[in-house]
Amino acid sequence: MKPYKILLPVAFILFIMILPQASFAQTAVPKISIGIDKSNNPSDLVPTLQIIFLMTILTLAPSILMMMTSFTRIIIVFHFLRQSLATQTVPTNQILVGLALFMTFFIMKPVLVEINDNALQPYIKKEITQDEAMEKATGPIKAFMLKQTRAKDLKLFIDLRGGEKPKTAQDVSLGVLIPAFIISELKTAFQIGFLLYLPMLLIDLVVGSVLLSMGMMMLPPVMIAMPFKLLLFVLVDGWYLIVESLVKGF
Repeated sequence: MKPYKILLPVAFILFIMILPQASFAQTAVPKISIGIDKSNNPSDLVPTLQIIFLMTILTLAPSILMMMTSFTRIIIVFHFLRQSLATQTVPTNQILVGLALFMTFFIMKPVLVEINDNALQPYIKKEITQDEAMEKATGPIKAFMLKQTRAKDLKLFIDLRGGEKPKTAQDVSLGVLIPAFIISELKTAFQIGFLLYLPMLLIDLVVGSVLLSMGMMMLPPVMIAMPFKLLLFVLVDGWYLIVESLVKGF
């Protein structure tokens, strides 16, 4: 369940609880309205389009940020881990997403600090312009994504786009770098998932062979294999190893 689906009912309940008490202090409830009016000035269209563009960006911002960080690789690896253990919904999606978000914040913190120090704070103090702030903010993000992007994937999207080839890595546009970064992360996550499946698959084969040799063909091997998978995962301290490998991989 997404966080806003939890917060909205909570906010509504708080509103219902506060509203009767507030009615004694005032008789009118505040109202927010948005109106659409005609204008004879063509220049008024520009701010309107800017507001619509900003609202669109804010709507897509969570997805964009997740695709430009380490979140994609982490959450896919966690999914493969849960599937290989055959634990169905344990850990739950909320736990895995929450852990992936905090790990993403931990990994991306140096990048965020660099953006804040070199772009955001100087722009707030009016020491640099908006264009300079955007250029300095995209620099650390580009450096992070380029470090994790395979040259083959980057070349694919550069060739697909056509036109003049970038001379340096910093000249690569975000429109080319982001999809190349995503497919590189997907490939890396699937490789890690394959390695996670191998020992679990071996346990399934051994348990299936033992049950078949004992003539217990009606007993599902998954039910017998799952405790052994959990035992192996706990003995090797699986969460420690996976989290350590994921963080050091970046």
